[in-house]
Amino acid sequence: MTEEEKLHELTKRKFYKAEQEAGFVESQPRTTPQQQDPAYRLAFRDTDFLLREELRPVRFQLELLKTEMLLDEAAIGSTLVVYGSARIPSPDMAEAAMSTATTPEKKAVIERLVAKAKYYEEARKLAYTASSCGLVEEGKRQFVICSGGGPSIMEAANRGAQEAGAESIGLNIVLPHEQAPNSFVTPHLSFQFHYFALRKMHFLLRARAVAVFPGGFGTFDEFFEMLTLIQTGKMKPIPILLFGKDYWSRVVNFEALAEEGVINFEDLELFTPVETADEAWKHIVDFYDLDC
Repeated sequence: MTEEEKLHELTKRKFYKAEQEAGFVESQPRTTPQQQDPAYRLAFRDTDFLLREELRPVRFQLELLKTEMLLDEAAIGSTLVVYGSARIPSPDMAEAAMSTATTPEKKAVIERLVAKAKYYEEARKLAYTASSCGLVEEGKRQFVICSGGGPSIMEAANRGAQEAGAESIGLNIVLPHEQAPNSFVTPHLSFQFHYFALRKMHFLLRARAVAVFPGGFGTFDEFFEMLTLIQTGKMKPIPILLFGKDYWSRVVNFEALAEEGVINFEDLELFTPVETADEAWKHIVDFYDLDC
């Protein structure tokens, strides 16, 4: 087809793409005061403009769209989300963690954390098992491991997936102190968020099962928001595997909430206490009647 024929093609796009327009601008010399002033920048290439307070709704939309589009392009159909503490050491780091105790009080706290190191292994095993299954439906990968992308339990989940030869997702969050994704997250599935709300939304948009390990404020926030969504009918029930009955019964008295009447006794069935990866995966397999 000649250039003239292309020009007159009925279905041919008549407007240049944004990427092409940006290329035109970059190729032009900026020699006048007008061209050098920030006002003259293309709005979508003007980062100073995009960071203005009034553009917050646009930034919300960008954080929603970027992750959604890239996960869709990566053929991610559903996820197995892993929540849990960023402080629980892996078994091979337990001794090093104990060496940081400088007072009896700190030693007691670290001993409790070290006692939970077994959950690092269970998170890794669960991720390995789910990833090894290799479920694909309608060209989309199912039960892809998704974590917060950080250390400890999150690292264990991404590590288990990598050991199974599978990709995994990390949804990291910008914090005032320095932090980075763990090394086991698949690079092109490693995302960074400014807004906690959008990050939590992406945790659940594709979630078909969630494993909740012992954790602190962040884990509580994610866990209870999910319970609220399911309890109120905003989200359909999915398997919620609560690892560590002793821990959770110590820090949250779920039965007391029901006895006080602020939740229903039936709400206690929204999650399933488990101790091992095998228990958790069996519950998921049974829930969905998976051939795996």
